Amino acid sequence: MEPVYIFDAVRTPRGKGKKRGTIAHIHPQNLAGATLRAIAERNKMDAAKVEDVVLGCVSQVNEQGACIARYSVMAAEWPDSVPGYTVNRFCGSGLQAINNGVSAIGAGASDLIVAGGVESMSRVKMGDDVGDLDMSIGNPFVAEHYNLVPQGISADLIATKYGFSREDVDRFAVESQQKADHAIKNGYFKKSIIPVKDQNGNDVLLDEHPRIASDYEFLSGLGPVFKTYGESGADAIALKTYPEIQKINHVHTLGNSSGVVDGAAVILVGSEKARKEYGLKPRARVVSMAATGSEPTIMLTGPASASKLALQKAGLTVDDIDLFEINEAFAAVVLFVQKELNIPKEKINVNGGAIALGHPLGGTGAILIGTLVDELERRKARYGLATLCIGGGMGIATVIERVDG
Repeated sequence: MEPVYIFDAVRTPRGKGKKRGTIAHIHPQNLAGATLRAIAERNKMDAAKVEDVVLGCVSQVNEQGACIARYSVMAAEWPDSVPGYTVNRFCGSGLQAINNGVSAIGAGASDLIVAGGVESMSRVKMGDDVGDLDMSIGNPFVAEHYNLVPQGISADLIATKYGFSREDVDRFAVESQQKADHAIKNGYFKKSIIPVKDQNGNDVLLDEHPRIASDYEFLSGLGPVFKTYGESGADAIALKTYPEIQKINHVHTLGNSSGVVDGAAVILVGSEKARKEYGLKPRARVVSMAATGSEPTIMLTGPASASKLALQKAGLTVDDIDLFEINEAFAAVVLFVQKELNIPKEKINVNGGAIALGHPLGGTGAILIGTLVDELERRKARYGLATLCIGGGMGIATVIERVDG
């Protein structure tokens, strides 16, 4: 594959995914459009030179339907010549969009692409795209052959199977809040965050979801949010696949699971030709990419296999990677990947993650890559790996290398 560079990364702040959230009034097309405008302006780039815009989005319905990537190009008032398409690999959609763009450039089909993702969870609710269908997505064949359960049950199943206690996941959540608070106070996110306007016309520049008051005493007092689903039959379905487990220990709460937020992020990627022709300065290069399938009941173990494959493709080991961004969909997911790959704790999510900062579904993968680029530069470190768990039993991972000048 030809070298593919990351020239820049921008994102919006993450607002609470509720009607009262600071950016809930912004149409998701405009939210993504704001990142497109910003990345062109920051790089003094003629948007007409962009050959494609690829955006990940999970709930592609209502305001996020009708190819939100193309409509975001229009919302950004970019030239009509710039096309766009939307991808859906559930929570891995934003990273998949980037990997698609990287693949096109690496194959020589394109030279300059903007890729990322968007999700307005206040305006398009999670599950709106499946309506009244059940967990088998309405397919009797799938329901007959696979024991599918809500993701929270899968997360609790991981905790039970691999021995993560309620204290383990709550302690992890506390650390996520503490690290995010430290990063915000020290301005570690300022390089990537672009301002958007609140309803009063004031600039929003801070992520809204972090709750530093969420100490261990508070978190340990929260009730298990998925226990009711389990008692309603989901546990029995999951244990058909894992009969060796007598009972699922429900450890995940609203405090140690990812936050529901609005947000968008994009990455500017391109070839050596684009670098020279448009005077763009590389910040990193993409080393390898991988996506894997995993057992669909436990569902969320895919980041381990995807990361292993990405490392293998890169010819690297865990020891070579300076920073890992493992999406904090649920605390047990990160603890599982850490244990499975034997990753030193101090390399993981050093500025907090989705438990503190929120998880805007289709936008998160691009946010993780931007966070990696910024932090690799701040530390003058070399390699970073971003990975996410994905519904239906999948994982995705990308390895990048900082480029010094």
